Amino acid sequence: MSQKAILTCALNGVLTNPAQHKVPVTPEEMAVAARQAFDEGAAIMHVHFRDQSPGMGMMPTWDSSVAAEIAAAIRAACPGVILNQTTGIVGADVAGPVACLRTLKPEIAACNAGSLNYLKIKEDGSWAWPPMLFDNPVSKIKTMLEAMAAVGSRPEFECFDLGIVRSVDMYVRNGMVSSAQYNFVMGVASGMPVDEEALALCVKYARPGAAWQATLIGRAEIWPVHRRAAELGGMLRTGLEDTFYLPDGTRAEHNGALMAALAACARAVGRDIATPAEARTMLGLTT
Repeated sequence: MSQKAILTCALNGVLTNPAQHKVPVTPEEMAVAARQAFDEGAAIMHVHFRDQSPGMGMMPTWDSSVAAEIAAAIRAACPGVILNQTTGIVGADVAGPVACLRTLKPEIAACNAGSLNYLKIKEDGSWAWPPMLFDNPVSKIKTMLEAMAAVGSRPEFECFDLGIVRSVDMYVRNGMVSSAQYNFVMGVASGMPVDEEALALCVKYARPGAAWQATLIGRAEIWPVHRRAAELGGMLRTGLEDTFYLPDGTRAEHNGALMAALAACARAVGRDIATPAEARTMLGLTT
């Protein structure tokens, strides 16, 4: 029998305006959204923290008290669920993400494993936003890994291109971290495309036996690649951070609808869905 599929729901992401898109912001909204995903099979919740000030819900916050409220609400709504905390931040000052790690002690923490010129171009050739560098030098990665180790969080390496995938092996060999768990991020305009062949290359160059999943950013075109990820034995991830669209091209009303579609990808290739307890065992996480 094929290995069960571990599903991750990326609940809300960063910068998406809740006035335009139905992304959860408050602890109460995050709990409801998480429960909808949990009921459709999500064992892991990937969380970003949003500013709770009126009219500021599109902006991130590293206020650890806000993070604690959100984490507590999700854990209460979804017994046994695994938390995966974002740590992504531009610049050298990582005090905010580290404070949240120390407060939440999430089972998993996203660790951006390399730098990326974060670009998007308009039809007329102008930039969609001023070109920016998402800077993740080795010194910053090392600081994050040390903070994760101190609280017992499993790093999940966010990889925006194949070179970053290959770099993760060097982090292990250098002794920066003892093992590798990957998230292949596809669909950022200046990173890897959502493409089955690119996915297969990432799997090829990941460390043998390592757990992995793919973040697929886009519309209906992402769903065949989700199915391919299921066929290749990966964990599976989606949510309103990654897409607003279901396989038929219609907009998802909430995270639960996206998770139901993701679970269907797994079942279509003969894989059942792992419970949170089974996911903990499969990933070797402490309970």
